Amino acid sequence: MPLLNREKSLLLIIDLQARLLPVIHQGSEIVQQTAKLQKAAEILNIPVLFTEQNPKGLGPTTDQLVIAEGCLFTKMTFDCCKTGGFREMLKDKEQIVVTGSEAHVCVLQTVLGLLEWKKEVFVIADAIGSRKLANKQAGIDRMQQNGAEIVTSEMALFEWLQSADNREFKSVLQLIK
Repeated sequence: MPLLNREKSLLLIIDLQARLLPVIHQGSEIVQQTAKLQKAAEILNIPVLFTEQNPKGLGPTTDQLVIAEGCLFTKMTFDCCKTGGFREMLKDKEQIVVTGSEAHVCVLQTVLGLLEWKKEVFVIADAIGSRKLANKQAGIDRMQQNGAEIVTSEMALFEWLQSADNREFKSVLQLIK
């Protein structure tokens, strides 16, 4: 699988909902890393898509993340790909960069669905979580075994930038520090 290319990328933030986050292992760190990725995506003009699982039951996305108009997809299925209209939300992007929760449920099932659609999937290991660390690791292992690239938020940021000569380099670098 090639390096990330910002022209081909979409950032998919799965189910970082306020009621669920307190029970997610290192939930606040996951939100912090996702916020960095979201800000970088905005700087680099990479589309961002949020999902919410059963928002009537789990509530809205944490208010630490800002959802732009038309960038929220609500669902009842664990695999976003199994809900009508999701594919169109991906805007024909080839590379889907994934953060969110839970790693072994909605993230895993969506990643497997995206791989079936022949998308290049990059899972941000430090920006996904589960209630139990063992479940997160099992989800990561299974996603990787099925063809997803497992990367970190910094790996994604530097691959999107490609060079220190990039005009957005300093702005994105501030997010890392």
